[in-house]
Amino acid sequence: MAFLSQSFDINELPEATNNYGPLPAGWYAVTISKADVKPTKAGTGEYINLMYTVTGPTHQGRTVWGIINIRNPNPKAEEIGRQQLGEIMRATGLSKVTNTDQLIGKDLVIKVAVKEDDRGGERNEVKGFKAVQGGSIPSMPTAAPEAPAAKAAPPWAKK
Repeated sequence: MAFLSQSFDINELPEATNNYGPLPAGWYAVTISKADVKPTKAGTGEYINLMYTVTGPTHQGRTVWGIINIRNPNPKAEEIGRQQLGEIMRATGLSKVTNTDQLIGKDLVIKVAVKEDDRGGERNEVKGFKAVQGGSIPSMPTAAPEAPAAKAAPPWAKK
């Protein structure tokens, strides 16, 4: 047991205003903040577990997690993972990676999708990677413009 240096009253503590739901789908500028190699659940492969911290254009400070299969008994899963690692390396200017620490601190832009998770909720999934162009943060995608309303027929054309 450890005594606190002061007393805390629930009525004097601020309430959290964070939204921990998934980010809206779109492109986000990020920095890779963590990169670890982990074994697959079955123990028959490995993946890079990446934590991306959003730097813009909105949701700064939020995090998105992604995995990159680097060794997997399923050749297609391994091929996709290696393609994704190649996209990250091209986007960040890395020509060779031998340690996950080389990825940490790199800036890039990721495409985030919203997918259903195992429990019926929603989660983010990283679907694409590209370089930050000229140091600029991408703008958020806007909704597709609505189709123009049908013009009313002029009075002389009405029957």
